[in-house]
Amino acid sequence: MKTIHLGTGISYEEGLKRQDTTVDSLLDGTGEETLFLLEHAPVYTIGRLRDQSSLRDTSMLPAPVVEANRGGQATYHGPGQLVGYPILDLRERNRDLHAHLRGLEEALILTCHDFDIPAGRREGLTGVWVENRKLASIGVGVRKWISMHGFAINITPESLLPFFAITPCGIDGVIMSCVAQEARKPVSVADFADAFVPHFGKLFARA
Repeated sequence: MKTIHLGTGISYEEGLKRQDTTVDSLLDGTGEETLFLLEHAPVYTIGRLRDQSSLRDTSMLPAPVVEANRGGQATYHGPGQLVGYPILDLRERNRDLHAHLRGLEEALILTCHDFDIPAGRREGLTGVWVENRKLASIGVGVRKWISMHGFAINITPESLLPFFAITPCGIDGVIMSCVAQEARKPVSVADFADAFVPHFGKLFARA
């Protein structure tokens, strides 16, 4: 498995293109599992759902909207947020999407603990939380049991303001927070990414 840091200001379309190419290479046997880490240019995304009310009034949103082939309601991606796209072969992991989701949560939770943040889960809700405050959103898709999409965790306060324009993940009254606020000290996206990769590697290493 390899990790590729794509950098900042990556368009949603470029991120999706990278994922599609890597999925294709895994399916035809020419590629390898890859974790993409990046910061997107500002964008709102939502799963292919009939009910898209979590976007509220799309004409008032300060960034474009993209319909994504993942599960879940509306979320935001942009500067100050670490996005991770693990392209993994779930055929080698018992085709267990539930375990995949829980593994992503666990890798993020362990990384938060490295920054002395008491992060955890909330029963019945996917993501990473500190009490009732949400740090990370997770939405995945699969193509022939190759995983796509992944997680977005807010790192700096810059990432938070655009969430006020939507109902994040369709959860009324949700409070979005970020790593720097919960750690009560400056934390950069690069700092968090560097701490995350070892946890991810251990949890998703193939036996």
